[in-house]
Amino acid sequence: MQIRQLGRAEYEPTFAAMRAFTDARGADTEDELWIVEHPPVYTLGLGADPAHVLNAHGIPLVQTDRGGEVTYHGPGQVVAYLLLDLKRGRGGRMYARELVHAIEEAVIDTLAAYNLAGERKAGAPGIYIADGPWQGAKIAALGLKVRASGCTYHGLALNVDMDLAPFGWINPCGYAGLRTVDMKTLGVTVPLAEAQAALTEHLLKRLKG
Repeated sequence: MQIRQLGRAEYEPTFAAMRAFTDARGADTEDELWIVEHPPVYTLGLGADPAHVLNAHGIPLVQTDRGGEVTYHGPGQVVAYLLLDLKRGRGGRMYARELVHAIEEAVIDTLAAYNLAGERKAGAPGIYIADGPWQGAKIAALGLKVRASGCTYHGLALNVDMDLAPFGWINPCGYAGLRTVDMKTLGVTVPLAEAQAALTEHLLKRLKG
Protein backbone atom coordinates (compact mmCIF):
# COMPACT_ATOMS: atom_id res chain seq x y z
CA MET A 1 0.00 0.00 0.00
CA GLN A 2 1.25 3.46 -0.90
CA ILE A 3 1.24 5.94 2.00
CA ARG A 4 0.85 9.59 1.05
CA GLN A 5 1.47 12.38 3.55
CA LEU A 6 -0.52 15.38 2.30
CA GLY A 7 0.28 17.76 5.16
CA ARG A 8 -2.41 20.41 5.63
CA ALA A 9 -4.66 20.56 2.58
CA GLU A 10 -8.02 22.10 1.72
CA TYR A 11 -10.90 19.64 1.83
CA GLU A 12 -12.54 20.16 -1.56
CA PRO A 13 -9.42 19.60 -3.73
CA THR A 14 -8.60 16.52 -1.64
CA PHE A 15 -12.13 15.18 -2.14
CA ALA A 16 -11.85 15.79 -5.90
CA ALA A 17 -8.47 14.02 -5.97
CA MET A 18 -9.90 10.96 -4.21
CA ARG A 19 -12.67 10.70 -6.78
CA ALA A 20 -10.25 11.21 -9.67
CA PHE A 21 -7.88 8.55 -8.33
CA THR A 22 -10.75 6.08 -7.96
CA ASP A 23 -12.12 6.90 -11.44
CA ALA A 24 -8.73 6.27 -13.01
CA ARG A 25 -7.60 3.19 -11.11
CA GLY A 26 -7.34 -0.18 -12.80
CA ALA A 27 -7.08 -3.77 -11.67
CA ASP A 28 -3.38 -3.36 -10.89
CA THR A 29 -3.47 0.08 -9.27
CA GLU A 30 -1.82 -0.01 -5.86
CA ASP A 31 -4.04 0.82 -2.89
CA GLU A 32 -3.25 4.09 -1.14
CA LEU A 33 -3.63 5.56 2.34
CA TRP A 34 -3.71 9.36 2.47
CA ILE A 35 -2.88 11.13 5.73
CA VAL A 36 -3.98 14.76 5.90
CA GLU A 37 -4.98 17.64 8.18
CA HIS A 38 -7.73 19.97 6.98
CA PRO A 39 -8.48 23.63 7.68
CA PRO A 40 -11.91 24.09 9.31
CA VAL A 41 -14.72 22.54 7.25
CA TYR A 42 -18.07 20.83 7.80
CA THR A 43 -18.87 17.90 5.52
CA LEU A 44 -22.25 16.31 4.86
CA GLY A 45 -22.81 12.65 4.02
CA LEU A 46 -25.18 11.58 1.26
CA GLY A 47 -28.17 11.22 3.56
CA ALA A 48 -27.28 14.09 5.88
CA ASP A 49 -29.92 16.55 7.05
CA PRO A 50 -28.57 20.12 6.68
CA ALA A 51 -30.69 21.05 9.71
CA HIS A 52 -28.04 19.32 11.84
CA VAL A 53 -25.79 22.30 11.07
CA LEU A 54 -27.07 24.58 13.81
CA ASN A 55 -24.80 27.58 13.12
CA ALA A 56 -21.79 27.22 10.85
CA HIS A 57 -20.17 30.44 12.11
CA GLY A 58 -18.75 30.99 8.63
CA ILE A 59 -17.08 27.57 8.39
CA PRO A 60 -17.45 26.15 4.84
CA LEU A 61 -20.03 23.40 4.34
CA VAL A 62 -19.29 20.76 1.69
CA GLN A 63 -21.67 18.09 0.35
CA THR A 64 -19.86 14.77 -0.14
CA ASP A 65 -20.71 11.28 -1.37
CA ARG A 66 -19.66 9.38 1.76
CA GLY A 67 -22.02 7.71 4.19
CA GLY A 68 -23.00 9.33 7.46
CA GLU A 69 -24.28 12.69 8.63
CA VAL A 70 -22.51 15.99 9.27
CA THR A 71 -19.04 16.10 10.79
CA TYR A 72 -16.28 18.63 11.36
CA HIS A 73 -12.66 18.56 10.23
CA GLY A 74 -10.10 21.01 11.51
CA PRO A 75 -6.52 21.58 12.63
CA GLY A 76 -5.22 19.12 15.20
CA GLN A 77 -7.16 16.17 13.75
CA VAL A 78 -5.67 13.14 12.02
CA VAL A 79 -7.65 12.39 8.86
CA ALA A 80 -6.93 9.11 7.05
CA TYR A 81 -8.43 8.34 3.64
CA LEU A 82 -8.47 4.72 2.49
CA LEU A 83 -8.38 4.30 -1.28
CA LEU A 84 -8.74 0.54 -1.49
CA ASP A 85 -9.92 -2.15 -3.89
CA LEU A 86 -11.86 -4.52 -1.64
CA LYS A 87 -11.66 -7.27 -4.25
CA ARG A 88 -7.99 -7.56 -3.31
CA GLY A 89 -8.57 -7.62 0.45
CA ARG A 90 -7.27 -10.23 2.83
CA GLY A 91 -8.43 -13.69 1.83
CA GLY A 92 -9.14 -12.53 -1.70
CA ARG A 93 -11.93 -10.09 -0.84
CA MET A 94 -12.86 -7.82 2.02
CA TYR A 95 -16.44 -6.79 2.65
CA ALA A 96 -17.40 -3.26 3.68
CA ARG A 97 -18.43 -4.41 7.15
CA GLU A 98 -15.02 -6.04 7.65
CA LEU A 99 -13.30 -2.85 6.54
CA VAL A 100 -15.29 -0.73 8.99
CA HIS A 101 -14.44 -3.18 11.78
CA ALA A 102 -10.74 -3.08 10.88
CA ILE A 103 -10.72 0.74 10.86
CA GLU A 104 -12.46 0.91 14.24
CA GLU A 105 -10.03 -1.63 15.71
CA ALA A 106 -7.10 0.44 14.44
CA VAL A 107 -8.45 3.53 16.22
CA ILE A 108 -8.99 1.55 19.44
CA ASP A 109 -5.42 0.22 19.14
CA THR A 110 -4.07 3.74 18.64
CA LEU A 111 -5.89 5.08 21.68
CA ALA A 112 -4.76 2.10 23.77
CA ALA A 113 -1.14 2.96 22.93
CA TYR A 114 -1.73 6.19 24.89
CA ASN A 115 -3.64 4.45 27.71
CA LEU A 116 -7.02 5.65 26.47
CA ALA A 117 -9.95 3.24 26.25
CA GLY A 118 -12.10 3.48 23.13
CA GLU A 119 -15.19 1.49 22.20
CA ARG A 120 -17.86 1.11 19.54
CA LYS A 121 -21.54 1.97 19.91
CA ALA A 122 -24.11 -0.16 18.13
CA GLY A 123 -25.66 1.71 15.21
CA ALA A 124 -23.37 4.74 15.64
CA PRO A 125 -20.19 4.41 13.56
CA GLY A 126 -17.05 5.82 15.08
CA ILE A 127 -15.18 5.39 18.34
CA TYR A 128 -16.26 6.64 21.76
CA ILE A 129 -14.51 6.95 25.12
CA ALA A 130 -15.22 3.88 27.21
CA ASP A 131 -14.70 5.15 30.76
CA GLY A 132 -14.06 8.11 33.04
CA PRO A 133 -15.75 11.53 33.04
CA TRP A 134 -15.77 11.63 29.23
CA GLN A 135 -17.39 8.21 28.84
CA GLY A 136 -19.62 8.19 25.74
CA ALA A 137 -17.92 11.18 24.10
CA LYS A 138 -16.95 10.70 20.47
CA ILE A 139 -13.26 10.90 19.65
CA ALA A 140 -13.19 9.50 16.10
CA ALA A 141 -15.61 9.69 13.17
CA LEU A 142 -15.88 7.28 10.25
CA GLY A 143 -17.50 7.62 6.84
CA LEU A 144 -16.77 5.69 3.66
CA LYS A 145 -17.79 5.54 0.02
CA VAL A 146 -17.84 2.02 -1.42
CA ARG A 147 -18.49 1.94 -5.15
CA ALA A 148 -20.14 -0.97 -6.93
CA SER A 149 -16.68 -1.84 -8.24
CA GLY A 150 -15.54 -2.54 -4.68
CA CYS A 151 -13.28 0.53 -4.60
CA THR A 152 -13.39 2.77 -1.55
CA TYR A 153 -12.47 6.29 -0.54
CA HIS A 154 -13.10 8.71 2.34
CA GLY A 155 -12.17 7.25 5.74
CA LEU A 156 -11.81 8.41 9.33
CA ALA A 157 -10.86 11.33 11.55
CA LEU A 158 -9.26 11.10 15.02
CA ASN A 159 -9.37 14.14 17.29
CA VAL A 160 -5.90 14.81 18.74
CA ASP A 161 -5.54 18.47 19.80
CA MET A 162 -8.37 20.59 18.44
CA ASP A 163 -10.55 23.58 19.05
CA LEU A 164 -13.65 21.56 19.91
CA ALA A 165 -16.08 24.51 19.77
CA PRO A 166 -17.16 23.89 16.13
CA PHE A 167 -18.51 20.46 17.13
CA GLY A 168 -20.95 22.31 19.36
CA TRP A 169 -22.32 24.22 16.39
CA ILE A 170 -23.67 21.02 14.78
CA ASN A 171 -25.41 17.83 15.86
CA PRO A 172 -22.32 15.64 15.35
CA CYS A 173 -23.19 12.69 13.10
CA GLY A 174 -26.83 13.66 13.51
CA TYR A 175 -26.99 13.28 17.29
CA ALA A 176 -28.16 16.33 19.24
CA GLY A 177 -26.06 16.95 22.32
CA LEU A 178 -23.40 14.35 21.48
CA ARG A 179 -20.22 15.25 23.32
CA THR A 180 -17.03 15.29 21.29
CA VAL A 181 -13.56 15.10 22.80
CA ASP A 182 -9.91 15.01 21.77
CA MET A 183 -6.83 13.28 23.15
CA LYS A 184 -5.46 16.46 24.71
CA THR A 185 -8.64 17.01 26.75
CA LEU A 186 -8.19 13.45 28.03
CA GLY A 187 -4.70 14.30 29.26
CA VAL A 188 -2.65 13.04 26.31
CA THR A 189 -0.50 15.70 24.65
CA VAL A 190 1.06 14.25 21.52
CA PRO A 191 2.44 15.93 18.37
CA LEU A 192 0.07 15.51 15.44
CA ALA A 193 2.79 13.85 13.36
CA GLU A 194 3.26 11.21 16.05
CA ALA A 195 -0.47 10.50 16.21
CA GLN A 196 -0.56 10.29 12.40
CA ALA A 197 2.27 7.74 12.44
CA ALA A 198 0.64 5.69 15.19
CA LEU A 199 -2.73 5.55 13.44
CA THR A 200 -1.05 4.68 10.12
CA GLU A 201 0.83 1.80 11.76
CA HIS A 202 -2.29 0.35 13.34
CA LEU A 203 -4.35 0.75 10.16
CA LEU A 204 -1.75 -1.15 8.16
CA LYS A 205 -1.66 -3.94 10.73
CA ARG A 206 -5.43 -4.32 10.82
CA LEU A 207 -5.86 -4.13 7.05
CA LYS A 208 -3.27 -6.85 6.56
CA GLY A 209 -5.32 -9.01 8.93
